[in-house]
Amino acid sequence: MRGAVGRRPEGEPGMSEQGGGLRRWRLVRADRDAVPPSVRRFMRRARQRRIRAALPWAIAVAIIAVASGIGWMIYGTSVLGVRHVEVTGAVLLDPPQVRDAAAVPDLTPLARVDTGAVAARVEALAPVDRAVVSRRWPGTLLIEVIERTGVAVVPRGDEFAVVDDEGVAFRTLPKRPAGLPLLEVANPGPEDVNTRAGLEVLAALSTELHAKLISVTVEAPARIRLNLADERTIVWGDSSQSAVKSSVATALLDRAEKTIDVSAPEVVSLR
Repeated sequence: MRGAVGRRPEGEPGMSEQGGGLRRWRLVRADRDAVPPSVRRFMRRARQRRIRAALPWAIAVAIIAVASGIGWMIYGTSVLGVRHVEVTGAVLLDPPQVRDAAAVPDLTPLARVDTGAVAARVEALAPVDRAVVSRRWPGTLLIEVIERTGVAVVPRGDEFAVVDDEGVAFRTLPKRPAGLPLLEVANPGPEDVNTRAGLEVLAALSTELHAKLISVTVEAPARIRLNLADERTIVWGDSSQSAVKSSVATALLDRAEKTIDVSAPEVVSLR
């Protein structure tokens, strides 16, 4: 009866029976040269295929990591934050007034600034007709201010309010400024029909009429008259055909009559 043989640890020498005798043996690692060249080529090609298959994923992960880092730096830190607020175009306003209205805290990430909201806050200033807000990297916010242009003044107590071509009063002065005609209406404002009619007439006047104009009186949309510097009056009627009426009135400025009625420009009356 043959006795049981226990398992030997790997690497320890053992014995085998051959030809009735015992022969010792041990495990050895095969030398690299013992692997056939064809097998080595196959293994090398397999390894290269694995590397090529993994390369796009590695590149994608690297790109995502870089993009995430850049995005965090731009949107989440003050590295590219607002360090300067540059104001251009402001004449009636001081740049500090515009910056205060913009209300952009220092070091706010420039990419996160809501330029539309900033423009709206600046446009709430009475002298501002329009504001354009843009970014200049790495840390400057640009605010271009387009201010309102006065076309007339309206009395406001002992002072005078300057209005633009939309009837918006944006500036109050203690004295009447030179070069702007007086617009005489009962309730001046952008929504007032008399104000809009008077401004429509002013926009159509020739340079010669503007130079002699003292005031525009609008008692009703169809009762408009121009008061000139030489105490002459032009009866305008309503604001329709204002360009034609302006041409006719300008051609008659050399006449001696004090009143020129162009309310019906096809049939002008002088008196």
